[in-house]
Amino acid sequence: MSSHDTDPSTEPSADPRDEKPQFVLPLVVRIEKDAPPARTDALETAARAVLRLLTDGRAAGEGAWARAVADWEDARIRKVVRRARGAEWRRAGALPGITVTGAGAEVRVFPPVPLDGWPKDLARLQVSGTDLDDPAAPGPVPDGAAVLWLNPGLAMSAGKAMAQAGHGAQLLWWALDETARTAWREAGFPLAVRTAAEADWPALAASGLPVVRDAGFTEIAPGSATVVSAFPGVLDAPGAPVAGNLK
Repeated sequence: MSSHDTDPSTEPSADPRDEKPQFVLPLVVRIEKDAPPARTDALETAARAVLRLLTDGRAAGEGAWARAVADWEDARIRKVVRRARGAEWRRAGALPGITVTGAGAEVRVFPPVPLDGWPKDLARLQVSGTDLDDPAAPGPVPDGAAVLWLNPGLAMSAGKAMAQAGHGAQLLWWALDETARTAWREAGFPLAVRTAAEADWPALAASGLPVVRDAGFTEIAPGSATVVSAFPGVLDAPGAPVAGNLK
């Protein structure tokens, strides 16, 4: 069984952050047998869930989740996506967290937990089985939305791609100034996840926009560029400042 914990650092064995206690941000996607969400909807909902947690009052200052978030950001940033249905989903919903809904997808994000210290109702959930499809091709990026461009040359399970989309949203959040952050938050974090055209990817990856590089813990090779984050009209020009790699 593979996991979807990811980190865009390129050298997972040669980083001082490895010496610190490791934490993970759990995300749970609801996948009922008779009504699975569309893949793109799940990816976009996961990205918004990460943003919702980062901007929740409990994650800052003296908030109940602030210490866990700070410890998570101080080491390698990992996100793990698991699936739940029925009673599993209801039990997950009883734990402290935030549920975010999309067009049909439901994703619940929880405050970071130690890598080896998951709550039992989350630890028992499956990582595999998150393969999802889009019944129709996603439409154009809506006006006023950020866009997380996926690498067209990488094959990723939906769970892996959800974690990567979450990374891309986090990098974009860090790249924005306070005015842009406020406007995006007040608008409800409009965003789209799309797969870049093969011909466009090299220029996107070299544009200076925030880029996620995976540590290679699961599914893909270390150092792979997985997501480039853009925000038309806000952060979209070549040479735009880069927020820096996720820790």
